[in-house]
Amino acid sequence: MEILRVENLTKIYGKDTTQVVALDHVSFSVNKGEFVAIVGASGSGKSTLLHLIGGVDRPTSGKVLIDGQDIFSLNDDKLAIFRRRQVGLIYQFYNLIPILNVEENITLPLALDNRKINQKTLNELLKLLGLESRRTHLPNELSGGQQQRTSIGRALITNPTIILADEPTGNLDSKSSDEIVELLKKSNKEYKQTIIMITHNMEIAKEADRIIKIEDGKIVKVGDNQ
Repeated sequence: MEILRVENLTKIYGKDTTQVVALDHVSFSVNKGEFVAIVGASGSGKSTLLHLIGGVDRPTSGKVLIDGQDIFSLNDDKLAIFRRRQVGLIYQFYNLIPILNVEENITLPLALDNRKINQKTLNELLKLLGLESRRTHLPNELSGGQQQRTSIGRALITNPTIILADEPTGNLDSKSSDEIVELLKKSNKEYKQTIIMITHNMEIAKEADRIIKIEDGKIVKVGDNQ
């Protein structure tokens, strides 16, 4: 079942002589439960694409439909609510709140939405993340890998329609990178979570079900890893 459809997505910055076409009529779809890697060199447009899919930015033209909802038909307030409830975002630099502990950082999206925390779900998630013994630790008391696992927990806690990971291993050593990729694969298989991951690392991309390659704002190749 299709969960994401991107139609003729275009993003242009500036105008006239300073105009930059970051994305040029990009179209593709993702099925529910897929793990898709989007690869490309720096400046290829892959992060711009991810931000548009997540509703963090608006396109110059084109559509993004998540579970049938045209997200850019929503006003800014409704889009923010949709993003908070339906999209899990994982960044390279964790973006944790320094004064909140692991448990509080993970449950922050629920708190912002005035939603009750299911303690059983939280405990299961902390176990999956390997953070049971770190639940009361602050970010500065964690390793880089533990901080990234916390940010993954924050993305998973709302059981979103889709998870978007922007270079999730880009700030980690090889051992921690392997652990994060395995965690994403586990959440994909066990939680049936749909994941789209941006990466420049082809070895990491090969762990996904499918690879989409982007160059100069255009999709140049779509390949199946099976």
